[in-house]
Amino acid sequence: MTEQDVNALLAKLPVLKAEIGKVIVGQSAVLDEVLVALLAGGHALLEGVPGLAKTLLVRTLAQATDLPFRRIQFTPDLMPTDILGTEVLEEDHGTGHRSFKFNPGPIFASLVLADEINRTPPKTQAALLEAMQEGHVTYAGQEHALPQPFFLLATQNPIEQSGTYPLPEAQLDRFLLYVRIGYPSEQEEMAVLRGTTGTDRAQVRPVLGGADIRQLQQLVRQVGLSPELLGFVNRLVRATRPGTSAVKFIQEYGRWGAGPRAGQALVLCAKARALLQGRFAATLEDIRALAPPVLRHRILLNFNAEAENLTPDDAVAALLQAVQV
Repeated sequence: MTEQDVNALLAKLPVLKAEIGKVIVGQSAVLDEVLVALLAGGHALLEGVPGLAKTLLVRTLAQATDLPFRRIQFTPDLMPTDILGTEVLEEDHGTGHRSFKFNPGPIFASLVLADEINRTPPKTQAALLEAMQEGHVTYAGQEHALPQPFFLLATQNPIEQSGTYPLPEAQLDRFLLYVRIGYPSEQEEMAVLRGTTGTDRAQVRPVLGGADIRQLQQLVRQVGLSPELLGFVNRLVRATRPGTSAVKFIQEYGRWGAGPRAGQALVLCAKARALLQGRFAATLEDIRALAPPVLRHRILLNFNAEAENLTPDDAVAALLQAVQV
């Protein structure tokens, strides 16, 4: 791409955010993290109590990106074939020959919403593992490629609520970012009340297409990151592991640390955040801003931490304070 093409592509990013902002009031940090996951080529898990517009955010993103979109409502009786697809027996009426044909499920879309993913048992949750990591689905020994780009956004309710199944650690690790959505401010909530109880409805126009997103994902990998910051990411991730960490918080409360995939995720996300802000070099601020959503689902704390109401976010804060560039 020429410099002019790159600039034209980057100019679409603030327009994309503005289009989504027509419907989603506030939550700018959440929107940035979702777009970072999209640009980095990963998947995102959104957690929040019901009524915080998690599903609406994903639907609006689908409208603004003009990607083939499917929603999967996860329920306790959902089966893996309801997600992946199944084979059907077809007969050629001319020859009488019968054969099996694969009928793709809703996972075969560029933007997939896995709504309330933790309301289905682990057997069905695991159906997403291969699709999220490999970009294809294997059924009856045959691989079926998913469309590209492929972006999975899952929502979940806090595990303290009834009718939820905790996601296995292997499933959580497939998510590039674990995004937490909080309550809006008083002014934002007033804006929501004014904008959603009248007759006017915002019209969201598509800004990015699939080809644009693939080009942006390639640009992310060309963003610069200094050797010093790369070393900082490496030390930060290694410090999450209780067996080798020199950080007191992890030694005392850590049960399990992040693997190398966390370092890859943090580097790519820092580069994506830089590109989202129109920069071609990632900074320490990018790494610090993305460390919580990258690491919070990859750090397991022990029973002592639970007894003292300590969370993985507390662990990330301690790590960022202890590990120096």
